[in-house]
Amino acid sequence: MFSALSIRARITLGSVAAVAVLLTIALLVVRASVDQMLIEADYSLASSDLVPLIAAITENPDGTIESPGTGVLVYVCDPSGAVQVNSVPFTVREVIDSHEQVTGTFDFRDDEKHAFVISGAVVPTTSGDWVVWAARSTAASELALRRLSEILVIAAIVLLVGFALASWILATVALQPVNAMRRKAEELSADSEATLPVGPARDELSALAETLNTFLAGSRASTEREKQMVSDAAHELRTPLAALKTQLELAHSDLGDAAALAAHVSLAKASVNRLTSLASNLLELNRLDTDSGTMQTAANGLLDEFMGSIDRARLVGMAKSARVEFTVDVADESARYAVGVHTFGRLVDNLLSNAVAAIAAKGEVVATLHQDATLLRLEVHDTGPGMSEEFIPIAFNRFSRPDNSRTATTGGSGLGLALVHAIAVAASGTATLENTDTGLRVIVTLPNM
Repeated sequence: MFSALSIRARITLGSVAAVAVLLTIALLVVRASVDQMLIEADYSLASSDLVPLIAAITENPDGTIESPGTGVLVYVCDPSGAVQVNSVPFTVREVIDSHEQVTGTFDFRDDEKHAFVISGAVVPTTSGDWVVWAARSTAASELALRRLSEILVIAAIVLLVGFALASWILATVALQPVNAMRRKAEELSADSEATLPVGPARDELSALAETLNTFLAGSRASTEREKQMVSDAAHELRTPLAALKTQLELAHSDLGDAAALAAHVSLAKASVNRLTSLASNLLELNRLDTDSGTMQTAANGLLDEFMGSIDRARLVGMAKSARVEFTVDVADESARYAVGVHTFGRLVDNLLSNAVAAIAAKGEVVATLHQDATLLRLEVHDTGPGMSEEFIPIAFNRFSRPDNSRTATTGGSGLGLALVHAIAVAASGTATLENTDTGLRVIVTLPNM
C-alpha cells in the first residue's frame, strides 16, 4: 500500500511518522519531568508545614499548640498521646494512625481517588516526644499536570499538521526538477538534440540528470554509428552485388562459349570472395561491439596462430614474388592475453594481407612478435608506399580507404584496419601505425592479464 503512493506522499508520511515518534517521546519526557517536579514540590510543601509546628513545640513543650489556620492540614499528638491539633480528613487520619514509621514523607490515594502527600516528624522535648504530621492535597498538581498534558497534545497535533504541510510543500519543491526532467524526457523523441535539464544545485538530482545526459549522448552516438555503418555497408555491398549480377548475366549469355563462361565465372568468384570477406569483417566487428565476455589465450596459442598467418601470407605473396619474413621473441608461453586464438589470427591475417597488397613486386613484409613482462607486441613493417599523413588519423575508421573511393572494385572494403583496432581495444590493448623511410609500420600491443 505504502509503495503505491507517490514519492511526495511517501516523503510526507515518512517524515510525519518519524517526527510523531520523536515528538511523542519528547512530550512523554516533558510530562514525566513536570510530574516529578510537582511531586517534589508537594513533598517540600508538606515538609514546610511542619516547620512552624516544630518551632512552637520546641519553644513551649508544655503549652498548647494552636491550629495553624484554614487550609493547612496538620495532626499533632503530645507526649501523652492526646491529640492537640487535628485538621486532616478522616481518611488521612486513618492512614496516619496505621503508619508505623513517623519520620518521613509518603503519599496515598483514598477510595474517592483523592491523593495526598503526608510528612511526619518526631519532636523530642523535656516533657517527652511530640508527634506531628502535615498533609497536602495533590489535586492542584494533578489538575496542572492534566492541563499541561492537554496543552502538549494540542501543541503536538498542531506541530504535526504544520510539519506535514511543510513536508508536502518542501517535497513538491524538491521534486520540481524531477517533473521538469520527466516533461523534457517526453520531448526527447521529437528533438534529437534535447537533453535533460540540470539544476543549479550540485545535488543527487543534478548528478542523475548529468548521468542520464551522458547515457543519452552515448546512445545517440551508438545509434548514429549503427546508422552510418548500415549505410556504409549497403554502399559497399551495392558495387560487388551489381558486378556479380552483371557477371552472372554475361555468363548466362555465353553458355555456349566455354572460355568466356570460365572468365565470367572467375570474375563472379572474385566478387563472391569480396562479399564474403566484407560480411565476415562486419560480423566480427559486430561481435566485438556486443560481446561482453573476455576470452583468454596463452601465448603459445597466439604464437601458433601467428605462424599460421605467416604461412598464409607467404602463399598470397607468391603471386608477386613478395618476401614475408618474421621474428619471434616469446619467452613465457604460459602468459595469457584477453583475445581468442582465431580472433588474433584474423588480426594478423588482415595486417599481413594489407601489407602484401601494398608492396610492389619482390617487395618485403617483416612481422615481429615480441613479448616482455607486461605486454605482447606485434609489429608489421612493409616496403610499400605508406599512407598519406592526412589519412593516418582516420585509418582505423570503418570503411575508410586512402583514395576515399567507395566505388572501387579492386580495393579493400575499408574494414581491415578497423577490425584490427577493434580487436586490440577489446583486449585492452592499442593499435597504431606510422610511415617509415621504407614503408608503413603497424604496431599492436596486448597487455598481460
